[in-house]
Amino acid sequence: MPAGPKSRSNLTPAQVPAHTLKGTGSGTLPPMLQQYVAMRDEVQEEFPGALLLFQVGDFYETFGEDAERAARLLGIALTHKSSKDFSTPMAGVPLRTLDSQIEKLLAQGVRVAVADQVEEPGSGLVAREVTQLLTPGTLTDARWLSADENYLAAVSTGEGYALSLLDVSTGEFRCAAFHTRTALYDELSRWRTREVLLAPELSGNGALLADFQARFAVMLSPANFEEDAAQQELQAVLGEIPATLDSSALRRACGAVLGYARLTQQGRLEMVRRLTRFQPGAHMSLPDSTLRALEVFAPHSPQGLSLMDVLCETRTAGGRRRLRAWLRAPLLDALSITARQDALEALYAQPDLRAGVRALLYRAHDLERLAARVSTRRATPREVAALARTLELLPEAAELLTPFDGLLGGIRARLSALPDVVQAIRGALVDEPPIRAGEGGLIREGYSPELDSLRAEAISHRAWLAELEGTERERTGIGSLKVGFNGVFGYYLEVTKAHAARVPADYHQVATLKDRARFTRPDLREREREIARLDAAAARLELSVFTELRDTLAAHADALAEAAGALADLDVIAGLAEVAAERGWVRPSLSDGGELSLTQARHPVVEYALMGGGGGQFVPNDAALGPQQRLLLLTGPNMAGKSTYLRTVALAALLHQIGAYLPAESATLPIYDAVHTRIGASDDLAGGRSTFMVEMSELAAILHGATPNSLVILDEIGRGTSTLDGLAIAQAALEHLHCCGAHTLFATHYFELTRLDAELPGLVNLHVAAEEEAGQLTFFHQVIPGAARQSYGVEVARLAGLPAQVTARSSELLAALSVQGDDRAIRQELAALDLSRLTPLDALAVLHRWKRSEADEPLE
Repeated sequence: MPAGPKSRSNLTPAQVPAHTLKGTGSGTLPPMLQQYVAMRDEVQEEFPGALLLFQVGDFYETFGEDAERAARLLGIALTHKSSKDFSTPMAGVPLRTLDSQIEKLLAQGVRVAVADQVEEPGSGLVAREVTQLLTPGTLTDARWLSADENYLAAVSTGEGYALSLLDVSTGEFRCAAFHTRTALYDELSRWRTREVLLAPELSGNGALLADFQARFAVMLSPANFEEDAAQQELQAVLGEIPATLDSSALRRACGAVLGYARLTQQGRLEMVRRLTRFQPGAHMSLPDSTLRALEVFAPHSPQGLSLMDVLCETRTAGGRRRLRAWLRAPLLDALSITARQDALEALYAQPDLRAGVRALLYRAHDLERLAARVSTRRATPREVAALARTLELLPEAAELLTPFDGLLGGIRARLSALPDVVQAIRGALVDEPPIRAGEGGLIREGYSPELDSLRAEAISHRAWLAELEGTERERTGIGSLKVGFNGVFGYYLEVTKAHAARVPADYHQVATLKDRARFTRPDLREREREIARLDAAAARLELSVFTELRDTLAAHADALAEAAGALADLDVIAGLAEVAAERGWVRPSLSDGGELSLTQARHPVVEYALMGGGGGQFVPNDAALGPQQRLLLLTGPNMAGKSTYLRTVALAALLHQIGAYLPAESATLPIYDAVHTRIGASDDLAGGRSTFMVEMSELAAILHGATPNSLVILDEIGRGTSTLDGLAIAQAALEHLHCCGAHTLFATHYFELTRLDAELPGLVNLHVAAEEEAGQLTFFHQVIPGAARQSYGVEVARLAGLPAQVTARSSELLAALSVQGDDRAIRQELAALDLSRLTPLDALAVLHRWKRSEADEPLE
């Protein structure tokens, strides 16, 4: 076991000074509190801030300042532990509520250590050991885990940044290197880590630490990032240091995450069998701003829906996690995208087969986590039984996939039936095993001759006891005589006082009740002792047999993990096929020439919400981008649907590259290397950054990162500053993206930008149709060619409920400001004209355009 919390059986409580526990009095701590303090201090040495739950009979207690903290965190009563010379605060929870209370602590980011009694109470101090070390990022027990991934991360620096990720519940172990902090932050957001270990060079940097904490509401924990320690951890877990760890930063991050996990698992990391180094550039880049703007994993409002929510028709926990993984890393390889689409189409085209696959998956347990529990030899009897039930489904699943090749054929090959594993489990365990080993009734009759012999002998003694009541009634003539049992006296013979004179001389009284007495006999005591001996021997043998079974199963860990992955892939494909069939989605085509063409496309989340809420039909729209049409400039009033249109196109690109169908009548898309978005307003109060500063930071990242193969979505750039500044920034950004060549959708209220179609080849003006009639504004949510004539801001304000006098005055001011604005725009354009290069024909064209503008004619 690695350095850190040790076996608690070697503690010497007397060496702990009394002043380490908050209390009153000058006496020495009682032995039990000395034991508590010793354990607590040793745990907190490795896990600062950990809360020790210390078993005292049927309760788990905390003392001193820990008790005050526990009472505050859990909302439980604070009492006092008192003796003649000492008193200290005490707070505890009953054994029956321990799991739920631990769940509360973990949800609040508290590390928890559980110290159990490991011997029956006697006359002296009860021996206790810390049996569980629980942190949010290292959970393996289904009692505290959600169906989603549960990643522990470690971050170190060197030439750039290194990140390692470990899901202890499944054994998934990954790492990557990044050149910039922004890329690191994007990746951390993508994986939604539960707990992060920061190297000293990061945690010791106050400004960087504050920046990190402002961005991520996650527990930060200390760990050992020393190079030598990291290499030892890698060798201990993986057997060698992988060649892919070609930098000190990567080795330190991977070693730190393994060392921390080994501490919490008390040395057991058998579920970690391989390390995968992933290259962020090997998949579509989805910066954190894009994931948030498109609501891929989390909706903007608590009542809303994410893309994950509307796509997740999976039937297993492993399938749900695999769908998240696909959404995190859309593909860049055309063959891989096509393979997924082919598999999805095969199940889409056969509803009965798809229904059969999904019905089978519904019966499966979380094979991935069961495999991890088996590999660490921690699986409970019921988890082993669940493993068998799931493995028994695999041959049926493989049979359903018999007609297919390609990706489905590969899944069929990976669903190896593992008959030896199923046979070993079914042969050893009863159909409905108890929760814990050692409780009896676990091993099937006929599996172990020795166990069967012990059970048969115990049964013969119990049969004698069952007959004893009848034989003693006949022998004594006491018709009401009873044979009973309780935990104090064991087996006894009970006789009412009315028959006291008939009690035989070989009965020895052990208890007197109000109207009856209880007796025993030497032969009854002997039988009782023999039954207890046999039951204890059987329980030990059952535990030994079960331990051997788990050792056997652990040898199949790789095959189990492979089958779990195949089942998860099948679940995602079947789920996406179900979504496509139910909602009328279509298979997209892959564009060879870089064109995007969407016909009657819908936003998957908005459409789903409208269908479920009875809010009407979604209005679909077309979209087209290509070599000759790379910039779509979208104008129109607020609430008309500009942002929805932008997101519809972006989500279509994302769905296409995970191999899914799209909500449209037809679709052709290229492969994008990234989707960059800037949608919505937000600020960073903790970081001291305004809405405009956040917007500019995100725009800077987009302009630096966009390539000719990127899709860029920009909404209302420049609105957080003065109109002239904002307009200038928006136009400069558009011109930069035009030079870059990225496919760009740009929504704006700066109507001056619509004139750029004459200067920027490939820029196309679109607008969202709306109409004002009789003081009422109607939104059609239809995107049509051309630029909007006005933004209808005052009309939208009226719809929002502004007082009538305010909107009336706004209309007056708008009319005046519009004239001034037109004059100012003409003066600005006139000042910018280069008269030395202006031909007479060009001058006439400018005058003609100004004239049309004054006549309020639509601009071409």
